[in-house]
Amino acid sequence: MRHDKAAMIIDLARGMAASAEGLSLADMQTQLGAGRRTTERMRDAVLMLFPQVEEISDPPSKRWRIRGGLSAFEQAPTATEMLELTKAAAGHRAAGEAVRAAALEGLERKVKAAIRSTTLNRMAPDLEALVRAETIAVQAGPRPTADETVLAEIRGAVLAERPLSFIYARPGAEARTRSVAPCGLMFGRANYLVAADRESGRIQTFRLDRMSAVEAGEGTARPPADFDLGAFAGQSFGIYQDEIEDVVLRIAPEGADEARGWRWHPTQTLTEEADGSVTVRFRASGMRELAWHLFTWGEQATILGPQRLKTAMVEALAAAGRALERAQI
Repeated sequence: MRHDKAAMIIDLARGMAASAEGLSLADMQTQLGAGRRTTERMRDAVLMLFPQVEEISDPPSKRWRIRGGLSAFEQAPTATEMLELTKAAAGHRAAGEAVRAAALEGLERKVKAAIRSTTLNRMAPDLEALVRAETIAVQAGPRPTADETVLAEIRGAVLAERPLSFIYARPGAEARTRSVAPCGLMFGRANYLVAADRESGRIQTFRLDRMSAVEAGEGTARPPADFDLGAFAGQSFGIYQDEIEDVVLRIAPEGADEARGWRWHPTQTLTEEADGSVTVRFRASGMRELAWHLFTWGEQATILGPQRLKTAMVEALAAAGRALERAQI
């Protein structure tokens, strides 16, 4: 128990050192997952052990921070933490995300360079063994690509709130020059710029690998004041954004266990049925991507609504049937 409390105290000190504005008591409660009285005791212990803690008045509350960071002793990472960093970089590398992989690999080198040699030597055998024992399973799908220059230009435009212009080429459509107010980036099976059209104000997504001649312009181009990237991403089952609808799926008893452990959507609710099946409900757009996903469930998934999802599934099945017929000719 004493060791657990020591770990909580050091972790709280790290939180104070990692925050530029400092942590309030509420922030500390969230970090520790503890009640107010326990959190106050942990805070007082940090104040006693780390005299460099600063108390900042932030009416109606206070904040505490440690400027200048902590020593290498308190900051030494564990082998498991280093493993996760190594795996994250390897996962990006295996998925074709060379730019994001290089950023994490650079961070890994900096962290190792900051560790005392004795600690690094002690950690190395465990880390090497864990790296050999774990790997990343790469799933089939599009290889997301992100040119380093393109990413830098987009990120610079986002930070400076400047307009972004580029040529966008979709398959089967004529390439067009677009001018947008960049809102952010979404990374997934493919990488997308989320931006507001400067003429209509409509929020749209653009695949990075279909963009060329990307350049930040002059002037100011801010996202809509009420736009939230996290909320926008959470509206859709995948990337495609269209009308948000109530989705209801019935998963047969033989697939119920898997469905209970499946993350369908942030708004999902699951209802247990008398026959052992599970009813899944959530609100989302992106019916075409959801129909593609439901292929993987075969006969275990029944679409109860909406009608547009049923139509998307029928169209996907018809397209697959036509492709099979062509293959048999």
